[in-house]
Amino acid sequence: MTIANRLFRKLPGVDELLHHAGLASLVEREGRAAVMEAARVVLENLRREIGAEALTEAEVEIALDGIPAAVVRQLHASFDYSLRSLVNATGVILHTNLGRAPLSPAALEHIRDTAGSYCNLEFDVASGERGKRDAHADRLFARLLNAPGMARQIATIVVNNNAAAVLLALNSLGEGGEVIVSRGELVEIGGSFRIPEVMAKSGTRLCEVGTTNRTRLADYEGAINEHTRMLLRVHRSNFQIVGFTEQPTLAELAALGHKHNLPVMEDLGSGALFDLQTVGVSGESDVAGSLRAGVDLVTYSGDKLLGGPQAGMLSGGADLIVRIRRNPLFRALRVDKLTYAALEATLLAYLRQDHNAIPALRFMRLTMDEIAARAAKLTEQLGSRHLSIELIDGESVLGGGAAPGATLPTKLIAVTCDHLTADELAARLRAHHPPIIARVEDDRVVIDLRTVFAEQDAVVRAALRDFTTTEEE
Repeated sequence: MTIANRLFRKLPGVDELLHHAGLASLVEREGRAAVMEAARVVLENLRREIGAEALTEAEVEIALDGIPAAVVRQLHASFDYSLRSLVNATGVILHTNLGRAPLSPAALEHIRDTAGSYCNLEFDVASGERGKRDAHADRLFARLLNAPGMARQIATIVVNNNAAAVLLALNSLGEGGEVIVSRGELVEIGGSFRIPEVMAKSGTRLCEVGTTNRTRLADYEGAINEHTRMLLRVHRSNFQIVGFTEQPTLAELAALGHKHNLPVMEDLGSGALFDLQTVGVSGESDVAGSLRAGVDLVTYSGDKLLGGPQAGMLSGGADLIVRIRRNPLFRALRVDKLTYAALEATLLAYLRQDHNAIPALRFMRLTMDEIAARAAKLTEQLGSRHLSIELIDGESVLGGGAAPGATLPTKLIAVTCDHLTADELAARLRAHHPPIIARVEDDRVVIDLRTVFAEQDAVVRAALRDFTTTEEE
């Protein structure tokens, strides 16, 4: 008999484990099925290690004694949430992989209040009759977007993300016809969201005009024919074209559309409701600015520059919104009460002009001096013989496909360890509880406090102090 076979024979069966004195109370509390599954995982892991000769006979004896405790740990791990909070120390404000815009305390409280009980999602309390869920957000968007200088009444509906908003608009207004788009705007964004493919799914035909870097107003006008249903402008949210370039202004494109009685739509993507120039970012249109320029319909995201929940907004002339809302796709793409609650609270902060109440906007508005002061306080008395910590100048980015190329000056905490690579150090931070996600640049781990909530500074400091203590020992 081989050593492996002898060790395999020492492993208990699942039923035997379930009758172990140390697991009896666990079975009673958590249920037989859950404990059985945890026991199977633990035993399978041991079998795998024995088969690979990864354990000595002495180590297997120790592991056998620890099986009940391992089953308890495995059971607890299986009941842990997969989706959990972490510390975003990357300096990327709208980090798609980290959930984009965090919600405000007011949004969280409104979600808790309306989702934890029944609510008037589609009920008119005053009349006692059925209402429309659109009303909760549309009334606030109307106050924000129907400002002086707006030539028509603006209405807004909400779907589950901006890709859905684009698909719904194209299908509602252009199905069976052609939609004219500049070649320089046939973008791919994120997980294979490609404008030509979305247009095909919407039932519209793509009509490309111009070239990658230069498209003139005459190119659009020359392509208009009896099959044309819409002119489309797409924001280049994740790249730039610079140098020898040309494109008509939004006002020029809108005037051309109106001349030919064609709606002009802009897929704005990030969709700011505030002036980005106030945080040092220029050249980006906001939703109200696009509508004032004459664009008939704007689509944009809720969890990017707006700073709210994942959602896709369609804001435009009330007549177009009525047509779009009648599309059966709208019901398939509509959002739930949690989204409306978070969106309502976020929009109310805009109406109060309390931009700092919205985390993503507050992070954008932080000055380099404010970040430097926090970084200096956080790193006081940290560092050791093996761990080096210094403050260096750096840049934060908006992220999330917003204002490509735009950066915000920041102060970075640069960390190096003499016997760990930067990647190994970053992995240690990710293994912290809660995980701390940082960047690696020039063989150093860099921590940008711009995207770290002030109350999380203590978490980052504790993690760095742990490194310092460990390395000194």
